[in-house]
Amino acid sequence: MRLSIVRLTPLYQARNPVMFVVFVGSILTTAILTIMLVTPARVVGGGLPVWFVAWVTFWLWFTLLFANFAEAIAEGKGRAQADSLKKARRDVAARKLEKASDHSKQHSVPANTLRKGDLVLIEAGDFVPADGQVIDGIASVDESAVTGESAPVIRESGGDRDAVTGGTRVLSDWIVVRVTSDPGESFLDRMIGLVESARRQKTPNEIALSILLAALTIVFLLVCATLLPFSAFSVTQAGAGSVISVTVLIALLVCLIPTTIGGLLSAIGISGMQRLISANVIATSGRAVEAAGDINVLLLDKTGTITFGNRQAVEFYPAPGVTRQQLAEAAELSSLADETPEGRSIVTLARRLFGLPERNPKDLAATFIPFSAEQRISGIVINERHIMKGAGDAIARLVALKGGFCGPEIMREVEEIARKGGTPLMVAEGPQVLGVVYLKDIVKPEIKTRLADLRKMGIKSVMITGDNPLTAAAIASEAGVDDFVAEATPETKLKYIRKMQEGGELVAMVGDGTNDAPALAQSDVAVAMNSGTQAAKEAGNMVDLDSDPTKLIEIVEIGKQLLMTRGALTTFSISNDLAKYFAIIPAAFAGTYPALAKLNVMGLASPESAILSAVIFNALIIIALVPLALKGVKYRAESAEQLLTRNVLFYGLGGVLTPFIGIKLIDLMLAAAGLT
Repeated sequence: MRLSIVRLTPLYQARNPVMFVVFVGSILTTAILTIMLVTPARVVGGGLPVWFVAWVTFWLWFTLLFANFAEAIAEGKGRAQADSLKKARRDVAARKLEKASDHSKQHSVPANTLRKGDLVLIEAGDFVPADGQVIDGIASVDESAVTGESAPVIRESGGDRDAVTGGTRVLSDWIVVRVTSDPGESFLDRMIGLVESARRQKTPNEIALSILLAALTIVFLLVCATLLPFSAFSVTQAGAGSVISVTVLIALLVCLIPTTIGGLLSAIGISGMQRLISANVIATSGRAVEAAGDINVLLLDKTGTITFGNRQAVEFYPAPGVTRQQLAEAAELSSLADETPEGRSIVTLARRLFGLPERNPKDLAATFIPFSAEQRISGIVINERHIMKGAGDAIARLVALKGGFCGPEIMREVEEIARKGGTPLMVAEGPQVLGVVYLKDIVKPEIKTRLADLRKMGIKSVMITGDNPLTAAAIASEAGVDDFVAEATPETKLKYIRKMQEGGELVAMVGDGTNDAPALAQSDVAVAMNSGTQAAKEAGNMVDLDSDPTKLIEIVEIGKQLLMTRGALTTFSISNDLAKYFAIIPAAFAGTYPALAKLNVMGLASPESAILSAVIFNALIIIALVPLALKGVKYRAESAEQLLTRNVLFYGLGGVLTPFIGIKLIDLMLAAAGLT
């Protein structure tokens, strides 16, 4: 509340044209009240009682306070997040190296003296002194200080998991990191600046709405400005009645202009970004938050986004003359020492289907043959048994060298699995092919439903993958995407995005690798994984701290919710003015035109009560709608037509009825208090 009072300044209120009019009106009524209190004649009040002018003044100031309060609450959430992030900044000592390969020549320096390009050694238990890129070693890193998640992550040199963030802690092993930011320019520093909502820039949609509200305010301002001379002229011509007072005109103007949405507009925008922060997503651009609600093309990577990313064994297809159990037992033996997700899934499936006993690889008098990228096979040698598993062509060659052959039935099975989008893994013992294990890239169970929801909103989903067209087509069909791009290169992704944008589409994409950077930079909404490369994070306009590729769909929903909230409250604000017309206009002009008293359809106690009730309601409705502005309306996967219909029926009709009920109740309370 203190911040709400501090912001009652001309410079701050001028940022919002609607509330600036209320601010000027509050100053004028305060001046009128002051003169009435010090001037015995009290002519300046237009014949109104002092208590009435005092109450109108009081509630006008409270209207401003409530509007400031809504924005302050939203910003307070951002500052709380910023404060928690600031705790992650640590002034620690760094082990600076001269060469990455020579750990003996190291010297301790304060972390805040590190510069871009410096090399540092970080061992188990050490805090990462600055943002950087792992160039040597591998380590488990605790990123909970930044992401809030307690599960450690692996960071290693090469690939797309080589970025580390200052303030996180190495839990095991060691890494050599090349610093990628100067002091004050770290990712953590940028996040702190971004979540401090006072620096938030207005988005195009919000600017457009601000212009609309300003235009409505100017129209009503001009209308109300002409009413005073018009009222004076009418009274002079008729020789009876009373001229409308300045205080009543100000009350009329404040009630007619869209103060409800004007007071909540900033809070809605800030809370939209806060909902992203609550989802552990930092938006580096306010424009991107709005764009997330307007996108109509969604690019999804296959691995890790549409699928779990780890292929799982789902079936055993034995060769002629071999039983499924024989194949499963051989596959299980060959996978006992295989620690890959695929190997573990083969062991699990075989034991589940046939009740095979658990065996410890160390207890077997066996020699394990590790997987070789060159040979593409792995296996086990137990006494005279040589069991191998691997790619179909690799096993076929191995069997041929031992005098065996791969029958047509097995080759047809291999082709059929590939056609389904799976990976065939052939198993052989000596010169005999035992069969094929079907490895499947499992599609996430919820992805089809979520993509269907997006389709209802008119968003086209496109799977982009480096897989061959057959595999891509099978996965795309199972996941329910609208289209797919197979064998995609960085250039392919970039060309596809540009083609969509040239056709007037807004495109969103998620990426984590350096090869994704060009496409991320081109996308309208570009979500970079925090675990990804520095190039990806710099190219994106959002950073997902959880590094969850499916978060893109949640971001779209938050963007849609932001637009839905703004549309719903705008509809409510404009429609509730209709009810206020019936309350305040007859009362305001009852002295000039007594016949207008017939329009007092609500049966309000007196003109003063009607005006004061409308002003009080105008202030209270802002504070009543603050929770909705901060939380947002309930998200629904609807088309624009369905959304418009629902807004008109629910918020439009509600906006008309609520003031009738609210103003009447306030009028009854004023009458009961003897103020009318």
